Amino acid sequence: MLTVKPIEHELLEWVPIPPDLKDGLAEQAIPKRQLKTWMLVLQSRQIPYRSEKVGSKYQLLVPVNQYHGACKELQQYERENHNWPPPLPPERKLHQNTVLTIWILVFLAIFHNITQQQFNPFGVHHTDWLGIGNAHADKILRGEWWRLITALTLHSDILHLASNIALGGLFMVRLSHILGSGYAWFLVLCSGAIGNLLNALVQSPDHRAIGASTAVFGAVALLGTINMRHFRSSRHRHWLSSLAAALGLLALLGASGENTDIGAHLFGFLVGIGLGLAAARFTSNDSGTALRINRGLAFLAVTLVIAAWWYAY
Repeated sequence: MLTVKPIEHELLEWVPIPPDLKDGLAEQAIPKRQLKTWMLVLQSRQIPYRSEKVGSKYQLLVPVNQYHGACKELQQYERENHNWPPPLPPERKLHQNTVLTIWILVFLAIFHNITQQQFNPFGVHHTDWLGIGNAHADKILRGEWWRLITALTLHSDILHLASNIALGGLFMVRLSHILGSGYAWFLVLCSGAIGNLLNALVQSPDHRAIGASTAVFGAVALLGTINMRHFRSSRHRHWLSSLAAALGLLALLGASGENTDIGAHLFGFLVGIGLGLAAARFTSNDSGTALRINRGLAFLAVTLVIAAWWYAY
């Protein structure tokens, strides 16, 4: 039951506010939700009102001498709030392929164990995996391109590995659901590799770095940018919030720690933004085409990693 707004003195004549806010003889009843909204508008403008129930709807009444002022205030409110709230963005078709992402993370952990043991699968001599695969700035700029990729698969210790798997796995599962595993992992690999290249350009020649965190922050930026474009297409009021959240994660997790390579994190993030804008533009809506693209990019990503270690070894 709706309460009637008390007034200081009783007015003799009350007239109903029409639903279209225009004079005429049309039905004056309005839905309950609209009644509540309009009552709040009139209350904020200190215009007296009262309500009456008409069947399943209601009438909103104002004193006759306040009628035109009330209609003007309500018309202004409706103009300012036209098409609000905005419609929800179109539902995305998600790819259910979490298992593949988990297996990739498992292989990364297994490879870390191999590198820590300095095991050589092709002979009896020990292999200095970190030495031949780290992102050495001077050697990268001298043509050892494979270090851009091999460095992403190396970690200094179990804590370094676990942090990248935990954070990266969280974002990779979601990114793979949106883009497909092949597309997602290829873009993340590119974010890490290009981020390492840009970092090598600005660092001192003897700068060395390892770890997947450059690619992880590329994944963070990719997901934030793709979500930003998705919500922007529906004119969502907070469409920038997803990218702002990604920036917050970069500031919180990517700029602290004694051995943190801030430059690599920043460049991986920036490349991820660029690739995220491109990915949203070139994503196919055809399921058959998207599947072929994902398979092709998955094969290309695996080939790049294998080729990088082949050249490094």
